[in-house]
Amino acid sequence: MTTEKMTARELKRFYADSTFKKNYIYDGHDLGVSCGGEGTVFKLWSPTAERVELHLYPDGGESGCMRSVSMEQGEQGVWVYRTEENLHGTYYDYDVTSGGETRRTADPYAKACGTNGRRSMAVELERTDPEGWKADRAPERQREDIIYELHVKEFSWDESAGFPEELRGTYRAFTEEDTTLSGDGVHPTGIRYLKELGVTHIQLMPVYDFGSVDEAGDREQFNWGYDPVFYNVPEGSYSSDPSRGEVRITELKELVQALHRNGFRVIMDVVYNHTYSADSPFQRVAPWYYYRQNEDGTLSDGSGCGNDFAAEREMAASFILDSVLYWTEEYHMDGFRFDLMGLLPTELMNRIGRALDLRYGAGEKLIYGEPWAADRTPMEPGFHQALKDQEKRLDPRVAMFCDNTRDAIKGHVFDALQPGFVNGGEGLERESLHAVSAWCDRGGAFRAGSPERILSYVSAHDNLTLWDKLILSMTGRCGRNVFYERPEEVIRAYKLAASIYFTCQGHLFFLSGEEFARTKEGNDNSFCAPISLNRLDYNRAYQLEDLVQFYKDLIALRKCLPGLCDKSAEAGKRIFRKNAGRKGVVSFQVDNRCKEAETGNGKQDTGSGGLCDMLFIAYNSRRRPVKMTLPAGEWEVFLKDGDSGMWRRPQRETYSGIFMVPPVSAVIMGKKREIMQEAER
Repeated sequence: MTTEKMTARELKRFYADSTFKKNYIYDGHDLGVSCGGEGTVFKLWSPTAERVELHLYPDGGESGCMRSVSMEQGEQGVWVYRTEENLHGTYYDYDVTSGGETRRTADPYAKACGTNGRRSMAVELERTDPEGWKADRAPERQREDIIYELHVKEFSWDESAGFPEELRGTYRAFTEEDTTLSGDGVHPTGIRYLKELGVTHIQLMPVYDFGSVDEAGDREQFNWGYDPVFYNVPEGSYSSDPSRGEVRITELKELVQALHRNGFRVIMDVVYNHTYSADSPFQRVAPWYYYRQNEDGTLSDGSGCGNDFAAEREMAASFILDSVLYWTEEYHMDGFRFDLMGLLPTELMNRIGRALDLRYGAGEKLIYGEPWAADRTPMEPGFHQALKDQEKRLDPRVAMFCDNTRDAIKGHVFDALQPGFVNGGEGLERESLHAVSAWCDRGGAFRAGSPERILSYVSAHDNLTLWDKLILSMTGRCGRNVFYERPEEVIRAYKLAASIYFTCQGHLFFLSGEEFARTKEGNDNSFCAPISLNRLDYNRAYQLEDLVQFYKDLIALRKCLPGLCDKSAEAGKRIFRKNAGRKGVVSFQVDNRCKEAETGNGKQDTGSGGLCDMLFIAYNSRRRPVKMTLPAGEWEVFLKDGDSGMWRRPQRETYSGIFMVPPVSAVIMGKKREIMQEAER
């Protein structure tokens, strides 16, 4: 095909034409390179190319080309080269001639590459499997999903973590399962620490190949990684040898295997909404096809990162779907967090959900994302952005972060000084009550159909940590040292914030280190700040051991409360007698009996919830105790005045009638009984 002198605007119209779609949309799922005992096949989709030449190399660095071959033009815009040789470990790139211009490029569909992705690598994937990989399985899903957001480098970098020097900041650190605080042999860190904490899922911040870190550079380089280059290749800076393409694959598989072995499911953070640079391999093989454009042909920038991936176009959508399925099949990933999901079409998200359910069973793989975008984007006609206000177009299995809950609890995410319910905000009682069942409450965020659609949270990698937000908004002070002080009033507000979202319906999510008041010293966007600021400081976990224990108890308690874990469409009926009529005070009751129905995690639960049949929950954000009249009956205390371990004790405090809720705290009580009359609702 000749596209000589076609502008970006002309190509936009060209790609939208029905003739192009009829002749050049490839319906196969084998682009890239496949190699094995029967030989090697290279396939590249480049519909505008006039010529494609393949170059083979012995390594991914500076070595000269071993040989070059001209690829054959096949059907639907696919260029092909076949050989009987098994080229596992051979590096390659392409010269693509289009519009009279020849451009050198790596393979956008590559599954392996050398240092910094300069050259792609042919890989026989079975050779990359660690010992026992075929037997690797995810642990059974628990009653509740409690998701812990974690960065590979932050996990093991700090000396306090006690990892061997050569493993700090790497995939392989996750295979060390018995580390302790600075090697003291007493205080667990790493995997043991996470097991004792009790979370169920580890969400890995980007582990695909990203462009902001030089894989051959200094080990102390740091970036979150939200700048993808090769979507189907693991990041090399976390590997022991980024120059050998197979090493990073094996070591990431070992990481997943270790987490599965220790009882965690693994979520992958994916960024299909933009690429590190618009001058990418996608652009070089199919100019302007993979990028969304404004009417004048310029790049749209709804991502705030310079470009938007045109996920509604057929080949771009197929690439994303195939990529997700590849990560589940080859790396055994258990779910996906979609960055800026609002830039992706609802139609694609639904395809992904259906494909995962079909292959692995309904709800087996978690799917959730950010239902927003950084700015406007010109999605093509007939498609709908996966935004919060489009939730009715999304299948029930696609969940969303609930920013309304987050902001009601601690204050607006972009205003450090604006308080929420727990830190001095006024008039937020109803918003905090709506947070409990935000998925269905008409006064809350949106009507999402079931709690399966909601992630309740107060902190993530973006923006201020919860601790920094509360310090700034409550003390009005700044400066590095203030974030290391531990004012009692801030600790109380912190525990109240955690208590609120842990008693909300929906999946639970929190940033690694939230449980020990993680600080980034007021930095609200630490994506490229030094690792010395971003690392997990395990010393702080033991300096604030009481707070960590509070989170451990909340996590364990949540798993015992089916009334809050229920993910069914009927779960909203469990929340009743809601009261937000007093300043700074919220209360409600929960039917905590197990139901003869799906919980949302594929389990059948019947009978008693174990601890109680009924819950009474109250939040008091005032700085003095508040008198409340308890519902009829005798109530056992599970949590009061920041003491989260009360529910574990064989003899619990009991109350009836009048109860004083301590200042800036939550109370959780339970009542055991055989029958709950409808009239009591």
